[in-house]
Amino acid sequence: MQTENPQGHPTLGHTSNWLERLWSSIADRGRDYANVPAASLPPADRVRHLADALLSGRGEASGAALARELVVALKALTQTDRLAFCQHVANGFTPDEANLRAAVDAWLEDPTPARAVALSDAAEPPRQELLRRMNQARGGTAALVGLRQEILGVLRAQPALAPLDSDLRHLFASWFNRGFLELRRIDWNTPAAVLEKLIAYEAVHEIEGWTDLRRRLAADRRCFAFFHPALPGEPLIFVEVALVQGLAAAVKPLLAPDTDEAAQDARARRADTAIFYSISNCQDGLRGISFGNFLIKQVVEELKAELPGISQFATLSPVPGFRRWLDRRLRQPDAPLDPAILSEAATWETPEAGAAFEAPLTRFCAQYLTETEPGRGPRDPVARFHLGNGARLERIDWRGNVSPRGLDESYGIMVNYLYDPDTIEANHEAFVSGGAVPHSAAVEALLRAPPRRRRLV
Repeated sequence: MQTENPQGHPTLGHTSNWLERLWSSIADRGRDYANVPAASLPPADRVRHLADALLSGRGEASGAALARELVVALKALTQTDRLAFCQHVANGFTPDEANLRAAVDAWLEDPTPARAVALSDAAEPPRQELLRRMNQARGGTAALVGLRQEILGVLRAQPALAPLDSDLRHLFASWFNRGFLELRRIDWNTPAAVLEKLIAYEAVHEIEGWTDLRRRLAADRRCFAFFHPALPGEPLIFVEVALVQGLAAAVKPLLAPDTDEAAQDARARRADTAIFYSISNCQDGLRGISFGNFLIKQVVEELKAELPGISQFATLSPVPGFRRWLDRRLRQPDAPLDPAILSEAATWETPEAGAAFEAPLTRFCAQYLTETEPGRGPRDPVARFHLGNGARLERIDWRGNVSPRGLDESYGIMVNYLYDPDTIEANHEAFVSGGAVPHSAAVEALLRAPPRRRRLV
């Protein structure tokens, strides 16, 4: 966890603010030496001139001034003009073709390490250096993360932006390296601005206001988030944890209202299992940058240190692609289940109404989660995430989430992935090297159950 000063503020945050003030001071002094385009220019033209000047300049102070001007001017543009600027950067700041061709020829003639380095340098597009210089401005990191979010929103329609997206993703992987991230526990004393963002960013189980949030931060709950010094007060990813006895099979009890603080304290003392029931990425502009694997492993260590009575760490996870996969499977001529019997599955409201479907659907779900595609693993993205982090497919939970979303995604099925500290690394290696899906005897029993074709009568 991050250290704090006597006033309760993160010392890393103070360091970051000090550096920002220093850089702003340099930018102030450097403005007299910078070739700053006139403010009277049309805004879209001015940002292009600023980018050209920033990349061509060499002075530190003048570069700081230009970077600040560019970031401020970029934020003031309309979205259309910002995307036009992105097109300009993607198309106009490319490697020098002659230099690149010469470097390729030289390496082909004599493939030495030195010539490989020269080839790599020649292949790097100048726009990456432009982005690095923009990142030095106060607020530059946040501006670039926001810019990539906009790019991702139009990438299919504007594929010419793909090189710029690739450059941003490449740079973010370095700038948001695990070594720069701070793990913080979120509780009811966390600043309200951060708590509001948790409510807004929760992507798995919606937080229905402050009362609901307070329940999720109670004594028998935990919440942790990663932060980055360049984005103070902005969580990158957070995980919600329930302290319970044994594996949780359904999410509704974990989300149920409860204001009895004494009961919450008692449950926390009796708990032997930590259930990770929601993991939410907060920054769309950082899509593709993995934080979750580090987050889970570090939270496991934090919980082990704080709560020695916790001996089991597992998730209660959705299966978002299962119903789509099964619908396609059942449209095949040799489908082992008559699709007509599932026609009203999305309206199941009682355990009795869906009891007949438990055996076939849990077996299908086991197949869905253990069948792998070459070089990709299981079809399900949540399964790939947890298995890639070293978890084991432990249990398939019938009626784990009977909300409309849960029924629509997976006929209400949820899954427990077990994080056993003693086997995490072995499971990870088996999965990434050969696509093996570690699973429990209970899941194996589902896979071996003989299929039976059912029809309506």
